[in-house]
Amino acid sequence: MSASIGQEFIEKTKPKYAGPSRQSQGLPQPPLELGYPSDGILIRLPAHDQAPTPEMDLRRAMEVRKTIRQYSPQPLSLEELSYLLWVTQGVRRITTRPSTARNVPSAGARHAFETYVLINRVDGLEPGLYRYIATQHALLLADGSLDINVRLTEACAHQEHVGNSAVTFFWVAVLERMYWRYGERGYRYLFLDAGHVCQNLYLAAEAIDSGVCAIGAYDDDALNAALGVDGENQFTVYAATLGKRAPRE
Repeated sequence: MSASIGQEFIEKTKPKYAGPSRQSQGLPQPPLELGYPSDGILIRLPAHDQAPTPEMDLRRAMEVRKTIRQYSPQPLSLEELSYLLWVTQGVRRITTRPSTARNVPSAGARHAFETYVLINRVDGLEPGLYRYIATQHALLLADGSLDINVRLTEACAHQEHVGNSAVTFFWVAVLERMYWRYGERGYRYLFLDAGHVCQNLYLAAEAIDSGVCAIGAYDDDALNAALGVDGENQFTVYAATLGKRAPRE
């Protein structure tokens, strides 16, 4: 019986198949972050510690955390969005390697994700799709078209909480950033790293009376196209909706 695609993936990403990495061959390290047009307008976010986040014990956040798909119409503040982006992908410092030190672990400090956010209800921001420029702690408008909400919702299997969220996060892998060091094995690490990021979002949301729903059900080709990435060198790995909790009945 021939191996399934999944079995083949596990087998062929074992270390015994690994050849010399691009790093070991002396090839240049990929940039720590994607660039942006010189005429791109960055929207600077408030300092991450300005969000009015009440103290919440970590154990308490873990115990009350649950997936939430229904949200109130209340918007997030810009300070709250800043806080959420900071705890999931914010850059603490750039090291001399160079690499970025962030608030989540990543294989070899590769931090191979770019964060895109669909903004539906955030005070001070027009609805649209933005990319988080982590080294600047800023947002860059990626797509302000009127139908971007609809296209992303459709790509995520028509799940209504995408369109009804205050904000939906999309984590796009930049393959070369991970592949440079780990080769084929790096594909595994991308998926592991995505879990670290999303769990931080779940826990951080509790402190601002919000809830999260992680999303793995999406049409890869449609979602990558809606986000403006090629699906090979850059591709979506994970997504999550977030909004203020709806009043409990």
